[in-house]
Amino acid sequence: MNLVDIGANLSHESFSDDLDEVVTGAQAAGVSHIIVTGTNQKSNEAALSLSQARPEVFSCTAGYHPHVAESFDENALLSVRALASEDKCVAIGETGLDFNRNLSNPESQLEVFEEHLKLAAELGKPLFLHQRDAHPEFIALLRRYRKQIVGGVVHCFTDNEQALEDYLALDMYIGITGWICDERRGAELQTLAGLIPSDRLLIETDSPYLLPRTIRPKPKSRRNEPKHLVEVVYTLSRCCGRPAEQLALETSENTKRLFGVGPG
Repeated sequence: MNLVDIGANLSHESFSDDLDEVVTGAQAAGVSHIIVTGTNQKSNEAALSLSQARPEVFSCTAGYHPHVAESFDENALLSVRALASEDKCVAIGETGLDFNRNLSNPESQLEVFEEHLKLAAELGKPLFLHQRDAHPEFIALLRRYRKQIVGGVVHCFTDNEQALEDYLALDMYIGITGWICDERRGAELQTLAGLIPSDRLLIETDSPYLLPRTIRPKPKSRRNEPKHLVEVVYTLSRCCGRPAEQLALETSENTKRLFGVGPG
């Protein structure tokens, strides 16, 4: 298989000592390209640096996660605009709303999300989106700006059927992570996976988070890596009733269509 991981937090400190080995392991597993997620000033810069150093392996995003929305100011906006203007930055984000943990107040999250939507419209780049327990507010803003933006992916989708229908109605892509490999909290997602059109499906690990629970034997470390993207594909295959090889081709083509990167 030839896979693309559309979301991996490889600037996370857990990868500081063995990133080369992580990349080698990913490539051996069939992961040919990785989009490194930017979530704040430090990770945005690190993601771009990785992408420029190894352009054949990495691309990146640039944005402020809703968890850190309260730290977003005019200087942050200028920085994100500059970084996102670089060729190796393929998307605006991670951005969106998270009313589950509310690490930043909802008002700040809404303001910062809208600034990212405006920036995506300005630069003509797709969005890398986060939404948790905030669907009504999230979809309202997304609908308001949909005609101005080129598209985007609702990353790490974990919501219900209504939310899925709302995103698909806006021609958004749906990112599936190892959440689907969890027989407990991923049960609903397993039933919904087959409803995602083949031309709207994307796959990701969200490394180092969301280690697939289906891995056997169970890894000694709880750190997720891009090499485990194959577990997401195999579980998706069982849920969708389509061969893993077909899913690999579909998701790689979708990645190229949305982000302009991937195999071939």
